[in-house]
Amino acid sequence: MKKNLIALSLSLGGALLCATGAQAQSSVQLMGLTDVFVGSMKNAGDAGSSKVVNSGGMTTSWFGFKGTEDLGGGLRANFALTSFIKVDSGIQGRFANDTFFSRDANVGLSDSWGTVTVGRGLAPNFLPSILSNPLGDSFTFAPLILHMNVPLFNGTGWGSTTPSDTGWSNEIIYSTPNLGGLTANLHYQFGEVAGDSSKKNVGINALYFNGPITLTGFYERDQMSNPAVPSTYLGTTKTDWMLGGAYDFAIVKAFASYGQAKADNTTNKAKTTQLGVSVPAGATGKVLASWAQTKMTATDISRKTFTVGYDYFLSKRTDVYVMAMNDRITNQTKGNSFGVGIRHRF
Repeated sequence: MKKNLIALSLSLGGALLCATGAQAQSSVQLMGLTDVFVGSMKNAGDAGSSKVVNSGGMTTSWFGFKGTEDLGGGLRANFALTSFIKVDSGIQGRFANDTFFSRDANVGLSDSWGTVTVGRGLAPNFLPSILSNPLGDSFTFAPLILHMNVPLFNGTGWGSTTPSDTGWSNEIIYSTPNLGGLTANLHYQFGEVAGDSSKKNVGINALYFNGPITLTGFYERDQMSNPAVPSTYLGTTKTDWMLGGAYDFAIVKAFASYGQAKADNTTNKAKTTQLGVSVPAGATGKVLASWAQTKMTATDISRKTFTVGYDYFLSKRTDVYVMAMNDRITNQTKGNSFGVGIRHRF
């Protein structure tokens, strides 16, 4: 009887160790970011200003799950399911009819040879654009991001220069391993157009980090819309590219970028230049400033946007900010915006 009890105890102990080991090899994390600001908003061409409590002053609010599993021999499985949300109202998505998991909905494998991701993920333009300007991924106050990704629906006719969103559906991404600070991502989006498999989006980006130096760039050739389900044909082929980077001088970090966008059905090109700085101010604060200009070559119309502000970190996960922006388009009324907000990561 004693021998049987010992054997049973050893068996249970072994099973618990195996279960603990298996659990240690897998992880699932609930994560996200909430960002809300109070202010007054008026873009170029708007009839008047709007007093607002809005979500996503510095970063679009989001939440979701990410996880990984160690499959052995260096091979890992990864997944991500993350959704945008308007924290000021509790409404899902970035805008009306945005898909639920429009930020991430993918699964993939990674090893020493790199990572392959399948599903909905980033478009080639996103990482280079946020790394090349001091206001990062602010779709409210960052001049470069506004010109690239936020069309105006106020009668000015001003559209975004990026052809097809900052994320692509029905996509395969191959990401290289880190090669001395250099990584690259190859993107291919299936058009899924019945009877015409030639319709697709393709692109590439590259990122280089070496001490104070950041260099980046991307190229896209787009024919499909995003994030509509199903994707629809844009009606033409559009191309978009940008080169950018930053250099940290310690007393100031300087940013710069230049890019062009055009479509096959027009001679009009959009040429965008952006300059910016991030200046440390206090132990955990920094002054941010960025200017962007987009010129349309055929119509001789330009847009100039300038933002200056202060970002102060209360902790590693929470910061408060104040931003002021001036926005001008040729022959349109100018816009001035101001916002004070708080951002928290979890």
